[in-house]
Amino acid sequence: MKRVLLLLICFIFCACSGQNHKINGVSFVGAPQKISLKEITPVAAVNANWAAVMPFGFLKKLETPEIVFNVERQWWGERRDGAKKTIQLLNEKGIKVMLKPQIWVWHGEFTGNIKMNSEEDWKVFENSYQEFIMLYAELAEEMKVPLLCIGTELHTFVQQRTGFWNQLIAKIKTVYSGELTYAENWDQFNKVHFWKDLDYIGIDAYFPVAQSQTPKVEEIRKGWQTSKNNIKMLQSKINKPVLFTEYGYRSVDYTGKTPWESSRIQGKVNLKAQENALKALYQEFWDEPWFAGGFLWKWYHNHQESGGTDNNRFTVQNKPSEKLVRAFYNTKK
Repeated sequence: MKRVLLLLICFIFCACSGQNHKINGVSFVGAPQKISLKEITPVAAVNANWAAVMPFGFLKKLETPEIVFNVERQWWGERRDGAKKTIQLLNEKGIKVMLKPQIWVWHGEFTGNIKMNSEEDWKVFENSYQEFIMLYAELAEEMKVPLLCIGTELHTFVQQRTGFWNQLIAKIKTVYSGELTYAENWDQFNKVHFWKDLDYIGIDAYFPVAQSQTPKVEEIRKGWQTSKNNIKMLQSKINKPVLFTEYGYRSVDYTGKTPWESSRIQGKVNLKAQENALKALYQEFWDEPWFAGGFLWKWYHNHQESGGTDNNRFTVQNKPSEKLVRAFYNTKK
């Protein structure tokens, strides 16, 4: 009888503990040159149990049909060999990986606006994109990566070329046996037709949540409610967990007003605004049973030189928010 009772207690404890197992991730920026375990140690120190590794392909213009990728003139961490080594190093520190190949359009044009000028160009672009993704799907399988993100913020491409995406997902599954997601922008996530074919609803979560210069946590939590309800409605319909494939805030005044804004460097440094915004997001989402976790945007390999209290960008490195993330991720291991 005592043995049965002990087993029952262990079962309940494990089940309850499992509710706290979240993807506590960072988005690890590809390094210009080769890195070592030294550059991974700060990721482990912030208690991240996952990291997004992000090789890149490039387009000259929004209507350019050929993607340039895996070439020598790219940064090491943005090529296949660099991504492979980065995955290996992260795994050596016990950190799981989401492989997240992305497109960058010259001059920082928004990838959601990629659109070809003709059917012929669309076909060329689709073939190029498929080669790009399949290269990294094969790498993901080779490295036993548990999660592959098949695209990032490509809503025009996704909504206008549904047949392509259906066959691409099927093709990926012939070479890759892990889980799949797609990272859609915060204002388009409910217009993706293939969520049921993936394992996670992926959202780059730059939702507007506050109008104040230095919003308080409660104001931000209140500002989340409409968007959170919309997320829950989709999640209930699709019945797949929600993953914030990117989340984060700049350490700047009015950080909750237009959180997606990354092009403008100007703006007064506001460390408290970043801290409050992250705290509110954690309080709103991390304990929800339908929420899988997320990847903090973004984390640089050269930790000692990154961020700092005079930096108004997204990274939390060497800011008060780094301590917040470290402590919070530690409670959700």
